Amino acid sequence: MSDLRTTLQAGLQSLQLALDARQVDLLLDYLGLLQKWNKVYNLTAVRDPAEMMTHHLLDSLAAIKPLLQQVGDRPVKLLDVGSGGGLPGVVIATACPQIDVTCVDTVAKKAAFIQQAAATLKLPNLRGLHARVESLNALSGQGFDVVCSRAFASLADFTNWSNSALNEGGVWMAMKGKHPGDELATLASEAPAVDVFHVEQLRVPGLDAERCIVWMRPGPAAVA
Repeated sequence: MSDLRTTLQAGLQSLQLALDARQVDLLLDYLGLLQKWNKVYNLTAVRDPAEMMTHHLLDSLAAIKPLLQQVGDRPVKLLDVGSGGGLPGVVIATACPQIDVTCVDTVAKKAAFIQQAAATLKLPNLRGLHARVESLNALSGQGFDVVCSRAFASLADFTNWSNSALNEGGVWMAMKGKHPGDELATLASEAPAVDVFHVEQLRVPGLDAERCIVWMRPGPAAVA
């Protein structure tokens, strides 16, 4: 665990994230939960704790600063679609107490894991929801200021399925690997009402792989 703590702290320094000792402890506790529940619930294909640290925790932490640049310090509601084992949702809830995070998944046991994580880690701003994202509707009070996903679906499907959950003025945050040129082209033809306003390259400490965030919002045609 000391090696994992050292890797995490070095990664936080590289990402210029000032988390306190309690938040560091919570992230390590979450990693332990992920390992424990993974044996039964198959939450992630990654089994090695050191690999989980770089591929999951630090990968999710790399999105924190870009997210805060978009929303500032104001309280916001964030929906993590297809959250699985809670990535990046649990990490965001831990690092950003002012952000109210809902992790939605169609698999009941994965939503149950998020609920267990919220209780164990004592994170009042985190909850797991067993539902289809298409069933969530901003008009019924179930809207979100940020709807995010990590390696979940194509950009076209992601925005289409979650469109009704997005509050007015809200944004989509799609975490991807390589620059998704083909997906962006498909999105432009299939969903012209979606405005891609920024594709942001990420550098994940200890991970020699391309990562980016595609930032989107409803365009004028979607509002009309």
